[in-house]
Formats: sequence, structure tokens, C-alpha cells
Amino acid sequence: MEEVVNMGIISIVPSLLAIVLSFATRNTVVSLAFACIVGVLLAGQGLMGFPTLLKTSLGTTSFSWVMLLNTFIAILVAFFRKTGAIQGFSQYIQNKNLSRKSIQLVAWILGVFVYFSDSFSPLFVGTTMRNISDKAKISREKLSYIADSGAAPVSVLVPITGWAAYLSGLAIGIGAIATQEDAMELFIGAMPFNFYALITIAFVGLISSGIIKDFGPMKKAEERAINEGKVLRDGANPLIGRELTEMEPYEGIKERVFLNFILPVVMIMAIAIGTYIKLKSAKTMEAFLFVMIFMGISMFIQGVPFNVIMGTVTDGIKGAVPAIIILALAYSINALSKTMGTANYIISVSEGFLSPQLLPCIIFLIASIMAFATGSSWGTFAICMPIALPLAFNFTGGEVTVLVMSCFAAVAGGGVFGDHCSPLSDTTILASTGAAADHIDHVKTQLPYALICGSIAIIAYLIIGFTSI
Repeated sequence: MEEVVNMGIISIVPSLLAIVLSFATRNTVVSLAFACIVGVLLAGQGLMGFPTLLKTSLGTTSFSWVMLLNTFIAILVAFFRKTGAIQGFSQYIQNKNLSRKSIQLVAWILGVFVYFSDSFSPLFVGTTMRNISDKAKISREKLSYIADSGAAPVSVLVPITGWAAYLSGLAIGIGAIATQEDAMELFIGAMPFNFYALITIAFVGLISSGIIKDFGPMKKAEERAINEGKVLRDGANPLIGRELTEMEPYEGIKERVFLNFILPVVMIMAIAIGTYIKLKSAKTMEAFLFVMIFMGISMFIQGVPFNVIMGTVTDGIKGAVPAIIILALAYSINALSKTMGTANYIISVSEGFLSPQLLPCIIFLIASIMAFATGSSWGTFAICMPIALPLAFNFTGGEVTVLVMSCFAAVAGGGVFGDHCSPLSDTTILASTGAAADHIDHVKTQLPYALICGSIAIIAYLIIGFTSI
């Protein structure tokens, strides 16, 4: 598509249209596709701009990465189910006679445990806990919330993640941040000021334990599950193919939970964390590919025929298709937003409100709105960080102070907050996929919880701004 700079308020129309239609129609695919068509028409590209948009946005390294990762994970999940590993793990948990609260806490802890990838975490938690939570009459909306809100907030706080490397890398060369070591020191120093991430992790734990009672749409979903035994509402469209949800274990294989489930997950974590420590880059994709091959060979040795293994691979790919379609259209909306200058418009609207005391709060709001409108926290980071840090350093005289650390954290937390509220977000889509939840139902039930955590974060940034800066 042609480069279009600053279309003003019109630039936010495609994103808002996609979000409003998604909630109104509950058909995410049609809503996103229609918003894309409207967007290319507004950008003056005509109807032929739509295939051009798809070609441009889906040909990016970013989309290829998330599509392949989603596919590899789906194949791995298919292997887990075909070997009976997930069913065996579920039975093991059920034999412990855990309460609903305990099962929710296990899901929360699992999400924190696999912190190294915000893409794998929601898929892993949802897939692993779905059978157990269904039998405990926990709504799919609740499971997808725990999986989603326990993923990115942890990834954005821990230094040994791709998020940390990416965020700190964006700060290099700005103000006093000259090297990777300086940038990582800034990341670590900003951790206590990443209020949204910290509050959300705690909030999920409090909701899971029942200390904070469910309210709003989530309360209705939980009451439906408990009283009617319906983990999904009538007419819901689970964001996962039946190939994965209805797959039965191969009859001739012995149930080995450690070999076919625990060991592969530990291997993924070891490879991802080990490569990050050694190479300063977590090779998550390579970890999944290696373990996927390991699982295929292991299944063959255990007596699963080659044609059954390949059929399982095919079923895994088919199961990933619904999520990949929505991801493709969400990435297209994101590309449209960049082309139409959505980020520039949002920033220009807020320029008149800047002051040292208000800066962290305003940066958090800008990052939140941008991530909500585009569905991309990483895209938001790339746009906001080069703007937020120079502004902060300008007020501090080039020194790394509480203001600089707060603004860094505000960009990180704001991006995650906007992601949690947006049906366009890839991590939100993956959480719906892992839990096999209706995507819009997941977003609607998660939204009030995210807004509360976001509101508390805003208050915290205002307090920091007027007391410590």
C-alpha cells in the first residue's frame, strides 16, 4: 500500500469499526474483514487495496513468526492429546480432588511458570487445564482470562525474556542509555513502576483464589457454568478447531505423562531460557520445532504408526486455522493503522497535556489506546518508546531518574493493558484458542477486570508524578 501520513481522526475508524462490530455481531472474522475493506477505501486504495493489504501485512516476519509458532504449538498439543498425555495429566489433577479455587490457582501458577513466552503461556495453560476446568464447571471465559492475564504481565516483568530484550533494545541510544547493559539496568529499575503488570498478576491470583469475587459479565458466565453446567454460552463459537478438542488418544499407546508431556515442556523451557542466557535471544521457535520432532520420533518408538503421526500433524494444523485467520486480519488492521497514521494522531491529541508530573500517566494512556486500537503491544512499544524516553530525559536533564523509569514502565504496562482490552490482540486471540473459548466472550468478560487494574495503575502513576518527580 502507498504510504499515507496523518489522516487525522479518520485514521482510527478501521480499528474502532472492527472493535465495535466484533462486540455487536460476535463474528470477529467478518468484522475484521469489513473494517479492512473500509480502511483501504478511506485510504484511497479502492477495493483492490484489500488483497494488497493482505499481501503486505501477511508477508512480514512478525506475522510469519506468530503464525508458525501458533501452528507448531497446535501440532504439539495434538501430539499431547494423541498420546493421552493431557488426559493423563488431567486425571492426575482430578485424583487430587482439588476445589474450583485450587484448580484456578493451578492455572494461574502454570501461567507464571511458563513466563518465557507470552504466546506459549496462554495456549499451554488453556490446553492443559481445559479438561480439568470443564469438569469443575469453570467457564471457558474464566479459564481464558486466567491464561491471558497471567501471560504478558509476567513476560514484561522478567529480565530473561524476549520482551525484556526488545524493550531494553528500544531504549539504547536515547539519553543516558548508551549500551545494552545501560538498557537492561533501566528495565530492571523500571520493574517496580510497571504498575499494570504487577497489579494484574496479583489481581488474577486474588480472583482465582476467590478473595475477590467475580463480578460483571464474568460472574454471569461463572453462574451459568456452575448452575447449568455450560462452560460455554449457547451459540458460542470456540476459537479452536474440533480436530484438537475432540481428538482421542491412540489406542495402542501406553499413557506416559512424564515422557509425553512434562519432559517436552521442560525441554522447551530449557532451550528457550538456555539460548537466551547464552545468545541473548530466546530461540522459542527453534525450541518448539525441536520438541515437535522429538515427540514425533518418541511416538513412533512407542508404537504409533507413521501415518497416524502425520495425521495428527494435519489435525494440529487444521485446529490452528480459526485462530490464524483472525490473527491475519488483526495484523492487517495493524498495518492499516500504521499506513493511516493512527499513532501520530493519538500522540498529537495528547501533546497539549504534557508536564513532568503528568507525563508517566499520559504515556501510559497513549500506549494503552494505541495497543487497544492496533492490537499490537510490540508495535506500540516501537512507536512510544522513542517518544516517551526523550521527553522524560528532557525534563531530567539527561539523568536516569524516577521519571525516566516510570515512563519506560508506562510504555510497557500500557501496551499490555491495551492488548488485554482489545479483540485485535494476538495474545488475546491465543488465550481464546488455548481455552477453546468464544473470542468476544473472552474479551467482554476480561475487559472489566483489565479496566480496574488499568485504573489503579493510572492512579499510581499520578501519585508517583506528584510526589516523587
